[in-house]
Amino acid sequence: MTGNWQSICLGELVHFKTGKLDSNAAVSDGGYPFFTCAQETLRTNTYSFDTECVLLAGNNANGIYPLKYFRGKFDAYQRTYVVTPLDCSRLTTKFLYYALRPKLSELRNISTGAATKFLTLTILNRTEIQVPPLLVQRRIAGILSAYDELIENSQRRIRILESMARALYREWFVHFRFPGHESHSRANSFFAELPNGWEVKNVAQSFEISGGGTPSRKESSYWEGGAIQWFSPSDLTAAGTMFMDDSRDHINERGLAKSSANLFPACSVMLTSRATIGAVAINAREACTNQGFITCIPNERVPLYFLFYWLTENVPTFHRMASGATFKEISRGVFKTIEFVHPAANLVRRFNDVVKPMAEQILALQRQIQNLRSTRDLLLPRLLSGQINLETNQP
Repeated sequence: MTGNWQSICLGELVHFKTGKLDSNAAVSDGGYPFFTCAQETLRTNTYSFDTECVLLAGNNANGIYPLKYFRGKFDAYQRTYVVTPLDCSRLTTKFLYYALRPKLSELRNISTGAATKFLTLTILNRTEIQVPPLLVQRRIAGILSAYDELIENSQRRIRILESMARALYREWFVHFRFPGHESHSRANSFFAELPNGWEVKNVAQSFEISGGGTPSRKESSYWEGGAIQWFSPSDLTAAGTMFMDDSRDHINERGLAKSSANLFPACSVMLTSRATIGAVAINAREACTNQGFITCIPNERVPLYFLFYWLTENVPTFHRMASGATFKEISRGVFKTIEFVHPAANLVRRFNDVVKPMAEQILALQRQIQNLRSTRDLLLPRLLSGQINLETNQP
């Protein structure tokens, strides 16, 4: 680090405000972003701020505080901090955003509270960041922003592809406006008025499902050197992606044998079935899960992408059929009874063939994003510590 860098407490550099809204102020089609303590950015119909700032969650059950940069009109939850520089000639907002990112693990460790972790103003005001000259701040933010813009462009493309595929599923299999539908007559069934040739069975008659289990955490020999992907619901909810390339935790062959976890093939569809019900993702490699999942195995009659979008479309049904006092869960027994509509086999194959290249592009973009994030995250600490010298006289 060069001599022009200073270690300064946030209390000397920034101003902290909080929002005033409750979380129930969110509306699905609101006109403005609504920042809460959740990872997802919600929407609302009001705005209380119109500025460039950093948004930092003030509480979180696990001490994982979402950090975001935004410029424009927005509103905020009452425990979300809106952080702005006191003097923009001393500290740029975009640099502040990147300087705070490595501090999140430290803040998690020193935050207060038991069931819910809190970030108090006392903690935040005392937190120190390294502050280089303004020109260096801009260069650092410019380098890191370039990676974030590439990531956002790829994420935007993924959202478009996912929206196209889901719209096609709904058009063909929910609204029955599939190719040639005009010439298909309808027949009444106990389920609905379906096109002729379509059948209604239940899940048990349509595809195989698998459950999961957890090897004892007390037995390290079940986990040491593990190479088998072992998913928990938080893997899916944190990622929010169509495909899962890897899990956070891994077990070994002994752990698999000594638990109720079941190994299932690549390109199965995992559905979270308890507490958080309805996160759906495809495993890119052979894997197993804990007990909070129902994993669905595609087959020739119910191919992968048709199955994936059926599950995605029917999440409200899974919620309605869930039960439980402490937390809601849809059991495998109940899941097997759900009615499953089998369209004409050639139509299902056609849908799968149309969606397959879209899904493959989504997976390629996901992997591109992961590579960009890895490169950016390697650069971040080196840039913020001054190991990469950007203090030149060049503009």
